Amino acid sequence: MAKTCLFTGRTSAMGNQKTYRGKAKYLGGVGKKITGISRRKFKPNLQRVRAVIDGEVVRVWVSAAAIRSGFVQKPVKRAPFSMQPL
Repeated sequence: MAKTCLFTGRTSAMGNQKTYRGKAKYLGGVGKKITGISRRKFKPNLQRVRAVIDGEVVRVWVSAAAIRSGFVQKPVKRAPFSMQPL
């Protein structure tokens, strides 16, 4: 399965990459012309993070926007074994 954000559903999207030739009119040219169009892929900013989902800690793909928005509940960081009280 392709990488998809668990919370926002973001996935790759297709689009066009355009190649231009010429000088813009506002710079004194006759205008920019498109000389080629090729397909390209827009990829979301996905990060692999550990999150608490249904009470379990799992690794999931999450978009950076979901992390910033607060959708992701990260697990509690525990102290190293040597520092835990007896």
